[in-house]
Amino acid sequence: MEQELEELSGTVEDIIFENSDTGYVVFELSGGGSLTVVCGVLGELHAGESVVVRGSYENHATYGRQFHARECETDMPKDLEAVYAFLASGSLPYIGASTANKIIEKFGAKALEVIANEPAQLTAIRGISADKADRIQQAFKRMFGMRELIAYLAQFEISPRRAMEVFRVFGPGAAAAIAANPYLLCGEPLQLDFRHADSIAQYYQMAGDCAQRLEAALLRTLRHNANNGHTCLPRNQLLDTAAAFLQQPREKLADALDVCLERGLLCRQNYSGTEFIYLPDLLEAEQVIAQRLAMLMKRGKSAPRALDKNIQILELSQGFTYAPAQREAIRKAMSENCLVLTGGPGTGKTTTVKAILQLLENEAERVALCAPTGRAAKRLSELTGRKASTIHRLLEVDYSGGVVSFIHNDKNLLKCDVLILDEMRMVDVKLFQSLLVALRYSCRIIMVGDTDQLPSVGPGNILGEVIRSGLVPTVCLNEIFRQAERSLIVENAHNIVSGRPLQKGGKTDDFFFLESDGTACQKLVCDLVTTRLPRSYGFDPVRDIQVLCPTKMGPCGTQALNLELQKLLNPPQRGKAEIASASRVFRVGDKVMQVRNNYEIVWQRIGGEQGVGAYNGDIGIVESINPRDRSMVVRMDDRRLVYPAENLGELEIAYAITVHKSQGSEFPAVVLPAAQLPPRLCYRNLLYTGVTRARKLCILTGRRDTVSAMMANVRQNLRYSGLRELLSQELPPRQQPLEDGEN
Repeated sequence: MEQELEELSGTVEDIIFENSDTGYVVFELSGGGSLTVVCGVLGELHAGESVVVRGSYENHATYGRQFHARECETDMPKDLEAVYAFLASGSLPYIGASTANKIIEKFGAKALEVIANEPAQLTAIRGISADKADRIQQAFKRMFGMRELIAYLAQFEISPRRAMEVFRVFGPGAAAAIAANPYLLCGEPLQLDFRHADSIAQYYQMAGDCAQRLEAALLRTLRHNANNGHTCLPRNQLLDTAAAFLQQPREKLADALDVCLERGLLCRQNYSGTEFIYLPDLLEAEQVIAQRLAMLMKRGKSAPRALDKNIQILELSQGFTYAPAQREAIRKAMSENCLVLTGGPGTGKTTTVKAILQLLENEAERVALCAPTGRAAKRLSELTGRKASTIHRLLEVDYSGGVVSFIHNDKNLLKCDVLILDEMRMVDVKLFQSLLVALRYSCRIIMVGDTDQLPSVGPGNILGEVIRSGLVPTVCLNEIFRQAERSLIVENAHNIVSGRPLQKGGKTDDFFFLESDGTACQKLVCDLVTTRLPRSYGFDPVRDIQVLCPTKMGPCGTQALNLELQKLLNPPQRGKAEIASASRVFRVGDKVMQVRNNYEIVWQRIGGEQGVGAYNGDIGIVESINPRDRSMVVRMDDRRLVYPAENLGELEIAYAITVHKSQGSEFPAVVLPAAQLPPRLCYRNLLYTGVTRARKLCILTGRRDTVSAMMANVRQNLRYSGLRELLSQELPPRQQPLEDGEN
């Protein structure tokens, strides 16, 4: 049952803290003869405003009782004292305490009405020109326009924070724009829930088959499927899905689609006799990727002199001989302008990359090493002994305009001769497009990845499409080396790919399969993490052991397991700071994960370097909590990140995370529960990715029939993409393309 909200009213006495971008504010409310500290995402507030807030009290051991507001209504200051407090607060440009006095003397309690409606009268005040008066009015209208918009959208269950985002996009005319077309809210860049737009449309009695709704549904369907990995959809599938979503006739959606295509809101491509529909930015991304890769393939190439001799010298210096496939990969990396290197665990990808790096450095080539995630980049750096960075860090994110762009782009190219990109399976088309356009035309590219892992979270299937095109030189390492043969993790990873039965494991192995189900499986996972593995292997239960779940739901999903593991590993304690955010409680010592990209979070590296940015999938430990301003400091590897209250929603407890979120990472020990799962999550790549995240120990728990179902299902990773077709249009056939099911 939802908690009933308490109501407070009074005047804003003082602003303690505010973030104008997100609307989070902490202020003192004066009312009933007392001061109350109020905080929440309430939009822009100013001293002297009359407010009514609704929420609930919370008690903190250090700072006492505070009121956390969920709703806020404001009114312009009315009496002289409140009007003066507002004007003297510095909220409006060119007006300080002295000028506020003059305005009050001239206009009295009607001062704010003058500012809002007759700003020219302000020129009677010495020091205020006509231009300044106009700027004062604009600032005043923006300020109270935002408040009005927050109140207007609140009736449609749109939060103040999202309302502020709407205001930043549409400005003071936001309410009028939304009234004319509510479906602007669910478009770019806001992407609010479609039901919000529908509720506003119903308020204005707009028809269920109006053009705005039909077009918005088509765009929404493509965006939703882009979030599921598809860069495009067949026309018929798009129409069927959108028609079912809206419960409108397919013919009406077909007419709306044609209008969208005519207006350039959507694009079409014909592949093998089937019409595919794209969002324009995703078509551009695939076209740019195809064009740039084709350009590399067409450019003249030459191998370094005495390449075979240099490889032999490298072998002698290291005391072993490269396998034939490794030697082929090394030769092609040194002679081709573009290469794909792929293979599973234990097949020598890292050894091959290190050899390529050494030979490139011997040739004085400038090499850039990068990977999609921070953990993948750190692992690449550790394995090669060279500096590696994330793609975002290599390109240098610029978020100053409120949208993501990169400092390195087609106007400011990266200074490298060769790019080695690891974990290529995780790279989506938009990020790869940004990387390619920032490279010199002469820069060679080596893409390294494992085609059996899960594809990127974002749209596209670049590695699979490039390999299946048969147009880019590709070397697949298949031989498992002797030292890796002793690992049951490696053996079972290859068993999963080939569909052979899993080896159950024994006392001396690094892989075990323990059968269990339901709540018994949950108890087993918790016991393994908290007691058995730390006692038997010396693993730290928080830093070394990671639970990877195929699903969020059920007794063995991330939600239930995080609640149980937090109780066991980091229970509440007197003197241990904690903070509640939505349905989560964070405590000092908790393992947490960033769940979306944030390009503004401030961090400081241990040793002094400062920067900004936290990325989806980054994992850390809560180091400290400030209950007064509800902020946290999180340690992620060698960085400390400061999370203000308004960004806590970007963090989740991470004792258990989904397999999808683990991509690009490795952990000393992995516990992987595979009990009863919905059919949509029973597929081979998911199981394979989870098992191969383990470096020293993997324990698979759950039902044998569930594991068998996952191993048997190889068709779940179908993604609609036109990259293979676009590559074939740019390049003549090089070799016979692979079939769809092959990797």
